[in-house]
Amino acid sequence: MGTHSDDLRERVVAEVGGGTSRRAAAARFRVGVSSAVRWAKRHAETGSVSPSPHGGRSRSPLEPHAAWLLALVAAEPDLTLDEIVMRVAEAHGLATTDGSLRRFFQRHRISCTKDAARRRAGPP
Repeated sequence: MGTHSDDLRERVVAEVGGGTSRRAAAARFRVGVSSAVRWAKRHAETGSVSPSPHGGRSRSPLEPHAAWLLALVAAEPDLTLDEIVMRVAEAHGLATTDGSLRRFFQRHRISCTKDAARRRAGPP
């Protein structure tokens, strides 16, 4: 799937604006019908044919509680992800998973790995 230039998008939208159907404009410029429909709709709504920016802000429900979570793991670094899941539920009534917490901590550059001393089996 390749990206299309704004010039091509503008030509398709201009063709549609001139009375050509979206399907016919898509065929003429050799683009997908769904692309022509999307571009025409975007132009009608925003006046632009440029694609929306990707990325942006996190949609994680944990982000509003970032300061609390980071303070929790700083104060109690031995907590497991499952224990943190329970603490989040108790403190904020937020149902989450260990995977969501792992991604949250990765975004905030916090390691979830316990240190090597805790992983040792003990003396033989």
